[in-house]
Amino acid sequence: MDLKATIRTIPDYPQPGIMFRDVSTLLGNAEALAEAIRQLSEPYSNANISKVAGIDARGFILGGAVAVALGAGFVPLRKPGKLPFDTHEETYDLEYGSDALHMHVDGVEAGERVLLIDDLIATGGTAEAGAKLLRRGGAEIVAAAFLVDLPDLGGADRLRAQGVNVLALMAFEGH
Repeated sequence: MDLKATIRTIPDYPQPGIMFRDVSTLLGNAEALAEAIRQLSEPYSNANISKVAGIDARGFILGGAVAVALGAGFVPLRKPGKLPFDTHEETYDLEYGSDALHMHVDGVEAGERVLLIDDLIATGGTAEAGAKLLRRGGAEIVAAAFLVDLPDLGGADRLRAQGVNVLALMAFEGH
């Protein structure tokens, strides 16, 4: 199945010159979603993954399914103000300003093998913040996996420079 063909591209969103890669069309296609979960899970089926960490919000959809496929637990990495218990926080820069991810302080334990999941990697700031949170909790990051890589924006390379193995099921040149 050609998963790339199930991704809708919306030109000039959210601003002129941007080609928005809308994964909701893949998520809404049962066959494509099942295949994507299979492809995201299979490389790690023998990697003794303890937890899958999903980045708010589409990473929750994919990460929960991958966690079930791998027989692992799930850890939500959330935007500020969404987790009710004590959290670790990691701030990261955006094009205009900054944002943060939070993880419960007991979300991972030292030595747990974790797979980080999100729908798309662009500049890599959010994924890098997620990796830092997981490491702060003592986790070993086995890899970060994404449906889509926008390689021109350098996010996957940014993660690799931090020592994180990266898997993307497809790439869209340009953005």
